[in-house]
Amino acid sequence: MADWRKSSYSGPDDGNECVEIANSPTRVAVRDSKAPARATLVFPAEVFTPFLETLKSDPDRP
Repeated sequence: MADWRKSSYSGPDDGNECVEIANSPTRVAVRDSKAPARATLVFPAEVFTPFLETLKSDPDRP
């Protein structure tokens, strides 16, 4: 998973307040752009879209 890209919702200035994702046909990896060498979450590709939809539907999400 070497092809990381930042979220389109990056913060101001250097855009360093966001997550990055990398995907393959079978999985999607997510990491913190401020600490890319730290922990990475890896999801099976078929559950990543429902995961995002759940996050977007959260009424308490800023």
